Amino acid sequence: MARVRQERAEITRQAILDGAATAFDATGFGGTSLSDVAQQAGVTKGALYFHFASKEALARALVDEQFQSTDLIAGELMPGVQTVIDMGHRLAHGLRTDVRLRAGIRLVVEFGSFVDPDPTPYNSWISIVRDCLAPAQGRGDLFPEINVTDLATFVCGSFTGLQLASYVRTGREDLHERVADMFRYLLPGIAPADRLAALQPSGSPKCRAELGLAPLDDDRPAEREPERGQEQGQGQGRGQTD
Repeated sequence: MARVRQERAEITRQAILDGAATAFDATGFGGTSLSDVAQQAGVTKGALYFHFASKEALARALVDEQFQSTDLIAGELMPGVQTVIDMGHRLAHGLRTDVRLRAGIRLVVEFGSFVDPDPTPYNSWISIVRDCLAPAQGRGDLFPEINVTDLATFVCGSFTGLQLASYVRTGREDLHERVADMFRYLLPGIAPADRLAALQPSGSPKCRAELGLAPLDDDRPAEREPERGQEQGQGQGRGQTD
C-alpha cells in the first residue's frame, strides 16, 4: 500500500513539473503564478504545495533537471572535444523537443537577469565542459597554451547566445546548424591541424543517429590557411636563402 502511495505521489510530482514547464516556457518566471501551474498540471493547489513549497522551488527543480542531459559523460571512457560538440547538439535537440529542458534553460537566462543574479547554473555548465576539455588537452587534442576554463566559459556563453538568437529568429529551427557553425569556426583555432579530421562539428555519427538527424558525408572543419603576409614572408625567406 505504501508503495502504491509513493508511485501516485511521484506521478503527481511529475505532472506538476510538466505543468510548471509548460507555464514557464510560455510566460516566464515572472508571468507565471502557482494557479497557472496547478491548472496546467490538473492538480489542486494543496497537491502542489505538498510537493513544492513555492514557485521558486518549482523553478529550481526544473533548472536542476537540465544537468541530466550530461549523463552521457559518465559513460564516456575518454571525454573530449567531440563530447562537448555532441553535448551541444543534444541540448539543441532538447530545446526543440523537451519542454522541461526548454523551461529550465529559459529560467537560467531569466535568473541571470535578476537584480541578484545566480551564477550557479552557468558555473556548473562551465565545469562540465572544462572536465571534458582538460583530458583532451592532455592527449594533444587542444593547443597546450589554451586555458581550458576560459575556453569552457567561451563555449557556454556562445551557446547561450546562439540558442537565444535562434529562438528569436527561427523558433530554434536552425539551432543544429548554428551549433555546427560555432564549432566549425572555433575548432581550427583551438585544435592542432592533425586532430581536426577526427572532429565533427555537426555531431558524431552516434549522436546524430540517437537524435534522429540525417548522416553527413563530410563534416570536417577546414584547416586554417596561412595569412597572405605570412606566405609572402616565407617566400622571401626562401628566396634569400637560395
